[in-house]
Amino acid sequence: MFSLFGENVRIALDSIRSQMLRTILTVVIIGIGIWALVGILGLVNVLSNNIAGNFASMGANTFNIQRYEFSFNSNRGGEKRKVNPIISYNNVREFIDLYQFPTAQTAVSFVGTGSAEVKFENEKTDPEVQVYGANENFLENSGIKIEDGRNFTKFDVENNTKVCVIGSDFLKSIFKNDAPLGKTISIRGAKFKVIGVLESKGSSFGNNQDLRVIIPIQVARGMFTQPNINYNISIKVDDNELMDQAQDEATITLRNIRKLSPLDKNDFGIMRSDDLLSQIAEISSVLSTAAWAISIVTILGSSIALMNIMLVSVTERTREIGVRKALGAKRSTISLQFFIETIVIGQFGSILGIVLGVLTSWGLSKGFGTEFELPIAAMIWATIITFVVALIAGAYPATKAAKLDPIESLRYE
Repeated sequence: MFSLFGENVRIALDSIRSQMLRTILTVVIIGIGIWALVGILGLVNVLSNNIAGNFASMGANTFNIQRYEFSFNSNRGGEKRKVNPIISYNNVREFIDLYQFPTAQTAVSFVGTGSAEVKFENEKTDPEVQVYGANENFLENSGIKIEDGRNFTKFDVENNTKVCVIGSDFLKSIFKNDAPLGKTISIRGAKFKVIGVLESKGSSFGNNQDLRVIIPIQVARGMFTQPNINYNISIKVDDNELMDQAQDEATITLRNIRKLSPLDKNDFGIMRSDDLLSQIAEISSVLSTAAWAISIVTILGSSIALMNIMLVSVTERTREIGVRKALGAKRSTISLQFFIETIVIGQFGSILGIVLGVLTSWGLSKGFGTEFELPIAAMIWATIITFVVALIAGAYPATKAAKLDPIESLRYE
């Protein structure tokens, strides 16, 4: 039995080699469909995991007040986006004074610059780094952890102490893996003592989160005096059941500060990490559906091409089939031979598509600066789909070959 199966495999491979051009074209068509499936699903997986990981660190009991509502569809249909006023420092100061929700912890921050050059002795950063001004609650509310050293305190903030917390990449860029704690760095000529090093968070869409400096907010306001600085407010509530109440009170407080009437819409946005993650899940679902649609249409075309090549093969090998039947080959043996041919061609296409898909998602993940994750599920599905497609595409040609009359086949020229 096994020798007969091996002989069928050998004959199938010889047949594939004899019609190499048609086989290659069919393999390429199948490969393109699998490429679309594995590549897009791999990219969706990389992006969604990276974004979800970044925002999940905010915690389920934290929400942010910012200039605009976060939405992936903020300008759908060409609708003009409402221009909200910035959240100014006066707004922030009043908010901190007025917002007294129990157990709530308020963090305030702003981006001083995204292009600062940081120096230590004769070393300086390349590329340039982001500098944040923040209060003592910023790191905890943002889910950012200290790897070594400490966070700055309320005393540091209120007394304009020139201390800083740095990202982990500074260890290998300007400190050359020396202990940075207690060392002094220079930002725009101002000297800061390093008191803490952040845990590594990697890159997100090309933005290196490990190459940043966080300094007390009052010191930052003295250094970065550009007009219209927009501040972000982050509020953490210990009891998750009080989140809605805390959010409602924060909304009312800021509306009063901005002197909005009851009929006016909010001119600011509130973002909760769980809301954002649900939006990301929706976008990932849409992209995954698109990937399946594209790959199914392409694979449908490849199945037709595969069926066509096998029908042509049956016609060209009619006499061979007649000879084999005359020598005692059964219908099942003939049909098995053609099934093997279609499965081999299908799996060649699957391997090509998987390789291209993995390389594509790897290349895109590097381009976006995200961590690459092998799309195992997509690869398994690709293998199963091509096997099923090969069986379906080979069913009619195999049946036709098996039903050929041996006498009529021997007469075929």
